Amino acid sequence: MPQTSGNPAEELDSLTIFLHFGLMVFGVLTWISSFWAGDYKSPHHWGFTVHKMLGLGTTLFLAGRLFHGFFGPQAARFKNWVPCRSDQLKAVFEDLRGLLTLKLPDRPPHQGLAGLWEAFGLLLFTWMSATGFFMYVFLTPGSRARGVLHLVKELHELGEFLIPLFLGVHLGAVLLHALAGDHRWRKMFFLKNPSN
Repeated sequence: MPQTSGNPAEELDSLTIFLHFGLMVFGVLTWISSFWAGDYKSPHHWGFTVHKMLGLGTTLFLAGRLFHGFFGPQAARFKNWVPCRSDQLKAVFEDLRGLLTLKLPDRPPHQGLAGLWEAFGLLLFTWMSATGFFMYVFLTPGSRARGVLHLVKELHELGEFLIPLFLGVHLGAVLLHALAGDHRWRKMFFLKNPSN
């Protein structure tokens, strides 16, 4: 069973869950559509257009989550779960040691290794949104990217490898916890957790 203290500060509010859901849907669709976005060089660039529109949706949800992470309720604030203090980093190393012995981390949401990985995901999506928005503003469909724009495009394309890595580990952890009886994932779909 997951270690929950019943502290209301650990409970995620509906806006946090909604923003996570929007990031999940738009982020995955944007990543999938990226495989057709290379047609920006041609006069007919429907793949690039779809990717661009989905990317804007991702950016809006991300901006909402970043704002909420700095000014929202305590449980949603980054300072409470992004591992930058010594006690938070200690929890990350405890979780890593536990994984080496095939023991799943048993912590409240966003704590320990989960907090580190979720912080990585937010940084990754922030990077992808910033570079994508730069291209949205400066890339002219039907022409090649040159100079700084080409560099930003290449850096943006790192997401083709980093996003599946993030999603694979994140979804793998959710699946392993669900198999162990921790169905916290249900909250992200506004469903009741049967273990509560």
